[in-house]
Amino acid sequence: MEIDKAIRESDDRWLKTKYNRAIYVIQRALALYSIEEVAFSFNGGKDSTVLLHLLRAGYFLHKREQNCASEDPKDFPIRTIYFESPSAFPEINSFTYDAAANYGMQMDIIRSDFKSGLEALLKSKPIRAIFLGVRMGDPTAVGQEQFSPSSVGWPPFMRVNPILDWSYRDVWAFLLTCKVKYCSLYDQGYTSIGSIHDTVPNALLCNSNSSSSEEKFRPAYLLSDGRLERAGRINKFSSSVCGKSPALSNGLIAGDLHKNRLLTASVIAVGDEILLCTVEDQLGPSLCKKLHSIGWSVSQTTGVQNDVDSVAEVVERRSSASDLVFIYGGIGPLHSDVTLAGVAKAFAVRLAPDEEFEEYLRQVVGDYCPGDRNEMALLPEGITELLHHENLPVPLIKCKNVIVLAATNYTELQTQWDCLIELSRSSGVLAVMKPYVLRSLTTSLSDVATAKPISKLCLEFPDLHISCYRESLYGPLVVSFRGRDQARIELAAEALRKKFEPGAFAEINSS
Repeated sequence: MEIDKAIRESDDRWLKTKYNRAIYVIQRALALYSIEEVAFSFNGGKDSTVLLHLLRAGYFLHKREQNCASEDPKDFPIRTIYFESPSAFPEINSFTYDAAANYGMQMDIIRSDFKSGLEALLKSKPIRAIFLGVRMGDPTAVGQEQFSPSSVGWPPFMRVNPILDWSYRDVWAFLLTCKVKYCSLYDQGYTSIGSIHDTVPNALLCNSNSSSSEEKFRPAYLLSDGRLERAGRINKFSSSVCGKSPALSNGLIAGDLHKNRLLTASVIAVGDEILLCTVEDQLGPSLCKKLHSIGWSVSQTTGVQNDVDSVAEVVERRSSASDLVFIYGGIGPLHSDVTLAGVAKAFAVRLAPDEEFEEYLRQVVGDYCPGDRNEMALLPEGITELLHHENLPVPLIKCKNVIVLAATNYTELQTQWDCLIELSRSSGVLAVMKPYVLRSLTTSLSDVATAKPISKLCLEFPDLHISCYRESLYGPLVVSFRGRDQARIELAAEALRKKFEPGAFAEINSS
């Protein structure tokens, strides 16, 4: 089977891993449901095109295990659902029907609204599971897993999401590696295709060097930052396109970084020694405190082993989910120093020599710098910004929204953090906002007695972060309130006290 063969012969280990996971999900579904009970939702876009060929490969491998595989490219018995919208691009419709003819797809065309059309189809067919090309970055992906029952209010069926964990880079790596056809709009600068009313070419792919007065765009697979694939999903009648897109900062629209916006950061520690508990990680907690002190929320702290693929996977996932990512450990000339290689792979770029950075290193390490083969000076190509400060012997490294810290102890972290804060005043590297206010109350009441009242309090004050913990198994319960508005925190603390007998809660600290 040509798809499976292309992936097996590829040198892209990461793509092979994603492919194997997706095939496992597909084969699992085909084992749980008969072929008459599954369907495939196809819309002609890049994600569903990937899923089409994964299903072809998965079905082939499933049948091969039963010793009845066919090499016929039109041996694709999985029922296909296509919602034909009057606002769809003609190129999408054309590509869809060509694919149906080329691969023998059994098409069920819905021309009404999708929900009612699907209800009618499921009443007439024994469909129990539907394969979807949903990825984690899609608006509909919230709360979904690889196998997820349909939402409340929809007809009952199992949603099967084989590519839920795939990135924009993974999608294009698959399409280009397998050399399969995709909708021609992607070669015209479209990176995420909706309707003709809300989709334009991605301005980030505009070919500004073109001498023609006509706007020209590079193909979608050349978009360097997959987090911006939906940048073309705008109102085409009110927004400009080529050369006039909004300014970007850390992958965010400029102007979004205002004092009321919740900015989130992720912290990644690289090092087997941390995971093996040979060394205690002191930088992570300190960095979290520093971020909280300037109004940032830390969404996740992660420890990862000294492995390029492991680092790349975590960086890709966290960089798409956070405004900024801080990563430390694994920096240097040793075999275990793989952080920069992992960052480069996360953004699908290569490591390349940086003469400016190498000169800084030469001044620091002197004669120990090995001539023209200083691997410490290899940086992710095309996405690296050096953050200079007079108090830093070597500039900090910033790759898109990932900041690489070279600190190995608290003193070095403090120096680098102070420099970042100073740089933020002039270059906006790190938005400094109003710090969070923390107030904590303690009680000897049990978890059972406090659970429901505190749950209701969370609903009453959704703008505050309310957490509960015990410092020891039998110690007192601590309830903490965190937010930027001191008055709201006071109201919440008072509301909690009123839910119980007087004196049930005592103040332990406030800041």
